[in-house]
Formats: sequence, C-alpha cells, structure tokens
Amino acid sequence: MSSFRPAPAWLADAVFYQIYPQSFADSNGDGIGDFAGITERLDHLAWLGVNTVWLNPCFVSPFGDAGYDVADYLNVAPRYGSDEDLARLVDRAGSLGIRVLLDLVAGHTSDRHPWFRAAADDPADHRYIWAAEGRPDGFVPSPGSRPGSYLPNFFAFQPALNFGYARSDPAEPWRQPVDAEGPRANREALRTIMDHWLRLGLSGFRVDMAASLVKDDPDKAQTSRIWTELRHWLDRTHPEAVLLSEWGDPEVSVPAGFHTDFFLQFGGPTDGLALRSLWSNGSGTVNPDWDPLDCFFDPGGKGSPRPFVEAWERASTALGDSGFISLPTANHDFSRLNCGPRSAEQLPVAFAFQLTWPTLPAVYYGDEIGMRYVPDLPDTEGSVLSPSYNRAGSRTPMQWDDGPNAGFSTSEHPYLPVDPAPDRPTVAAQRADETSLLHLVRRLIALRASAPELGAHGSVEVVHAGYPFVHVRGGRYLVVVNPRQERAGCPAGDLRPGRALEVSGVTVDGGTVSADAFGYGIFELLR
Repeated sequence: MSSFRPAPAWLADAVFYQIYPQSFADSNGDGIGDFAGITERLDHLAWLGVNTVWLNPCFVSPFGDAGYDVADYLNVAPRYGSDEDLARLVDRAGSLGIRVLLDLVAGHTSDRHPWFRAAADDPADHRYIWAAEGRPDGFVPSPGSRPGSYLPNFFAFQPALNFGYARSDPAEPWRQPVDAEGPRANREALRTIMDHWLRLGLSGFRVDMAASLVKDDPDKAQTSRIWTELRHWLDRTHPEAVLLSEWGDPEVSVPAGFHTDFFLQFGGPTDGLALRSLWSNGSGTVNPDWDPLDCFFDPGGKGSPRPFVEAWERASTALGDSGFISLPTANHDFSRLNCGPRSAEQLPVAFAFQLTWPTLPAVYYGDEIGMRYVPDLPDTEGSVLSPSYNRAGSRTPMQWDDGPNAGFSTSEHPYLPVDPAPDRPTVAAQRADETSLLHLVRRLIALRASAPELGAHGSVEVVHAGYPFVHVRGGRYLVVVNPRQERAGCPAGDLRPGRALEVSGVTVDGGTVSADAFGYGIFELLR
C-alpha cells in the first residue's frame, strides 16, 4: 500500500447525505431544484445531524444523463444557479458545520464538451479514444470530419476520455499506453478541475465510475496508479480534502488512493452482493443479470447478514486504518429502502443497523422520512436503463410539505409522479411527530456522535448472525436488530445490558435476547 497522508480527522465522524440537486428544493418555481433551494434547507440537515453533503453533478450539461454528461467542468449548470449561488451554499453549510462535496465525472464527458468537438475534427487530438478506420465493437461513428469512430464510457453521447490501455494489441492500433500525450493531458485536467473547486471552499469529491479510466485493465493496476498519483498530489496541495469512490471494491480503491469507497449494488469480488444482500428485495432497480437472493432486511426472514458481514470483514481487514467503507441507504441509481413490498414500519430497524455499524453512513435524500421508490415512471434524462432498471423512481422530489407537488412550485419537475400517493410522508409532518422515522434517525445520528464506540473505528463482535442480528460495539454497546415480521430470539451468553438507549420491541432477560417483529435495540452494557 502506498504511503499516503492520513485521512483528515473530520472524515472518521462523517455522516454523508446525498443530494440530487434537481430534486431536493426548488427556490424559484421553475420545477427544478437549485442551489438557493438547497441553501434554504440546510437547517434541516443541521437539525438532523448531517455533517457532510454530496451533490450529484451540477456542472454545465445537456442533461442527457442527468448531468453525468459534463460539457464544462469549471462552470455550474445555469438551471441550478450561478457560481456565486454555489459559493453561498458552501459558506452557509460551513457556518452550520457541514462540508460540501461535488461529484467528479472523471472517465468521460458529454459529446458537446469543447474538448470532444475539437477532437471530432482533428485526427491529431488524443484526448479521447478513436479508431481511425471502421467501427470496432462498442465504438460510435465520428460526428465530425474526423474519420472513424470513438469509444463511449456509458451512453453513446458520453465519449470516454483517453487514459490509455493497460495492454497493447497490434490488431487495435488505437490503444495508447497510459503515459502517452493524451492520457497525460487528461490526468493534468483532473488536477486542474479538482484544484479549481477545492480553492473555492469545497471539501472533496465523490468520483463517478472511478474504476473506468484505463481500458483493458483487468486487475485495475494502471487505473489504481492514476488515483495514487492524484492522491499524492491532493495530500500535498489540499490535505483536508477527501476522495470518495464509486468503485464498489474498497479493497482495491482505498489502497489506490481513495479515502472512502461505498459498498454498492455492483463491484467487488461478489458483484455488489454485500449491499444487495441487505436491502434489495427484488423490486425497483433490478439488474436482470443479478442472481435472485433473499435480502436480510425483508419480512420473510429468509435472508442472512453473513454475506454483508463477510464482505465487510474482508474489506475492513485489508484497509486497516488507511481508509473507510461507506454504507448507503440507497442512491440515485438504486432503489430506496422503502420499495416494493417493504413498508414504512420496516424502516426503523434498517436505520438502527446502518447508523450503528462500523462504516461511514450515507443517507440518500428523503430516506430519513421514508420516501418511497415510485415504479414505472417515464424515461427522463437517461433514467431508464432497462425495463427492470428504472432509476427515475429514486429521483422524485423531496417531500417537504403537504402541498400538491411535494414542496416544488410547479408540476414540471422531470421526476414528479403524475399522481403522487396521498399518504406520502413529508418532512413537515414528521418533524411535528416525535415518534416519526425522522426523529429516530436524528436520535441515532446524535447517539453515534456521542459514542465513539458506535463510529467507524469502534470494534464489532458478532454475537448472533441471524434473526435477530446481535453484535457488540466497542465492548460497550449491544445492538439488536430483527428485520423479519416474526418474533426472534437467541442466547445472550454473559451479556448484561444496562441502560436502554434506543429500543423498540427488544428485551434481554434470563440469558435470552428476544426481539419482536421489526424490533431493534441499542443498550449500554454493564461493566
């Protein structure tokens, strides 16, 4: 493992909150969320206890892929406001103790980016990957005077930036080495982009498709080399900034230079099984290539926490103190917790687990009030990847109040359901109800902040890996979660719980742990 500067001290206590800018808060009534709207709602996040916000891409874009098709990395999209509006957001967040991270799309641009438009007419330009003749598999015909075709990184309108190939092939002369002129220019561009935003007060980046840079790189060694180089630069120039990876394989990405990687619905040696084995109940966004599974947080009680625990143990052991793993409730590409047959009453037990496990928690906007994944929404800004993988259902507007459009001023929001459910949860209603999910999430975040043993560095001892799932944090706190709809129990051994900190339907008595349906409990152990 490369010798990096230790992660900034603040990261160990981070509670991430992911904001989809177009869906979070609309300040001007045009139906699209914006920076001013986010700024107006930062008090909600401060009250909740969130201390780190990640914004999905907010740069100039034609929005064919909801902003992941970047046309200008150094200016924000006018629909969200101005650079000054973003600066005001960052300043206000800082005054509330909240850091702000941007989303860096490192592996591709929009086909409307000036770099690509220039390359499409200049055969000597190597910022992208071009085949001079014909159209090899996966390539897209040139849109300009340049003959041949280019390689996209996701959608056809997202040409892959050229970071080189790990292996050469005489039959494919477009393969350039990683230290060729084009790849070097793109590595320098990443430094320029990051430096620009970090100097304006941002605290780091979540990096989109971070494993996609170098092509034909089966062990990701050359891609890792790029991130190692960038991490050393970051350590020298912006030592308090952090890099979060959309890689899904902390055992590879963190040693490469990232401070944190997410357990995701894809990636890693088991193709995202760690996350899906917890939350994925076969509804919402489902890749047809995934093997069917019974997730642990399901009322049927057929799942197991073992796939997650084993993946976490393997990654945690590999990382040591070099970085962190982050566990999200959901994200813009994956189903919300409240999805399909899962009901609102099942959500508290999920948060009781997520906010007490030794990972950095990431709350997807609206999950703190139990917003539902909305099925069958039309394709909007590239949201539908297949009939079973419709991402729009996780991108609907934040439900602030009881108005007709969930707090948005018009019905023009691209992800607004045609007929929102009349009983949808709102922030306003839950803020007024101290028994609500929102108040529970707030208390759990506060408990985590007050007890270092419940944080990312606290030890964990698994007592029972089934229903209920029972573990001890830092030798001091007993955590019990039962996500199934039937009562469950297990031996308590010599555990002697004392003060109950957050409990719903759990008892420890007579050497037995008993948990009601969807019960959870956090206890301070007697010493």
